Amino acid sequence: MQLNCPMPQLDFEVITLGHGSGGILTNKLLETGVFKLLENPLLNQKHDGAVFELKGQLAFSTDSYVISPIFFPGGNIGELAINGTVNDLAMCGAIPKYLSLSFIIEEGLTMTEFWDILVSIKYAAEKADVQIVTGDTKVVEKGKGDKIFINTSGIGQVHAKANINISNVKVGDKIIVSGNIATHGVAIMSVREGLEFETSLESDTQNLNHAVKVLLDEFGDTIHLLKDPTRGGVATVLNEVARDTKLGMELTQNNLPILEQVEGACELLGLDPLYVANEGVFMAIVAENQATDILNKLKSIPNFEAACIIGSVVAEHPKQVILNSKIGGKRVVNMLVGEQLPRIC
Repeated sequence: MQLNCPMPQLDFEVITLGHGSGGILTNKLLETGVFKLLENPLLNQKHDGAVFELKGQLAFSTDSYVISPIFFPGGNIGELAINGTVNDLAMCGAIPKYLSLSFIIEEGLTMTEFWDILVSIKYAAEKADVQIVTGDTKVVEKGKGDKIFINTSGIGQVHAKANINISNVKVGDKIIVSGNIATHGVAIMSVREGLEFETSLESDTQNLNHAVKVLLDEFGDTIHLLKDPTRGGVATVLNEVARDTKLGMELTQNNLPILEQVEGACELLGLDPLYVANEGVFMAIVAENQATDILNKLKSIPNFEAACIIGSVVAEHPKQVILNSKIGGKRVVNMLVGEQLPRIC
């Protein structure tokens, strides 16, 4: 459910190069949009940066968002940008606190589109309990962008019980995925390819930080590693872990949570769901003796009911990911070669 934020009356309908000049038009764009919607004590200072205090160990992350189309079933580029950086911090075991927000806008973007993106940014930031405290806006000539690109950077405090490090991964650890995989990528492709489904298929974009905090509060350093399988999907993340730990990863295909319509769309489009991007799913590699308890706790959190244990860390086939298929065979799941789905996040 989105916030009720009606767009103010403006004397312009589209964004022009003048809105990036730093003059009157820039001031109007920021005052009526960014500053008014996203106001908080730090942003209200309208300074070149934000000054604040955080204690303890900190995590910092940055990401850029160039998705096409910018509006898709279940969200838009603004919501995606906030959730993406919030989730990157959560994967470090951190509690996100402050974000920066920068726009590169192509002239011709309508003010209605920009307003809808801003409202989604406000909504996503409030849900994740983070503040946007600084940022930047640039406008480029028509044809030199693709409507809008967004960069967000974030900083957060590392949870006192977190010890998220790839060096903690060991033989016997269990691999948990927090929900249905490949939904985001297929939702984007459904728009591009004009696919229709019997039921509404939407991106899974959401913040993960609250769920991660619940797990860390109770299970602490028995959670060895957290990853969000965005570009390249589950397969790419596990190949990276296998390579860096020099251990093997073994998956059970029957345990992979995937919506029926997503699986059908992947077959139709010739895609392997293991490589398709996700935006509201994380993977946790956890101690074997706590895996069931961690899974049950995760499944008790709203929006994470589909969580599953999908595999284990093994000593066999080091640096490889092996999938035990539904029909009883085994296959190597290699690192993604090339770009399976362009402009997905």
